[in-house]
Amino acid sequence: MSLINLWKQKGKIFEGVKNSIFKQEHIEEIARSRMLICEDCFFIDKEGSKCYMPGTQPCCGDCGCKLSFKTRSLSSECPKGKWDAVTSEEEEEAIINSIKD
Repeated sequence: MSLINLWKQKGKIFEGVKNSIFKQEHIEEIARSRMLICEDCFFIDKEGSKCYMPGTQPCCGDCGCKLSFKTRSLSSECPKGKWDAVTSEEEEEAIINSIKD
């Protein structure tokens, strides 16, 4: 993943980080389901040689994302099409804002 691509994905990355810190059961259920798929994938990198950020394994060997964040980002999808986004970034933000109000 290039720096430009990383910048474009910053909202999805932040969403995954936020959902990793502030856990909600429905998101954890989705993350567990996604992680099961990732664990059987040819592209999983458990050693960290293809991770965008060193030391963040396991990661997706295709896009370099840390899987514990990527699987918790509801607006993210698998780059190989093995699982889809549940919401768009805008929908996720609208849901969060409606809960805050």
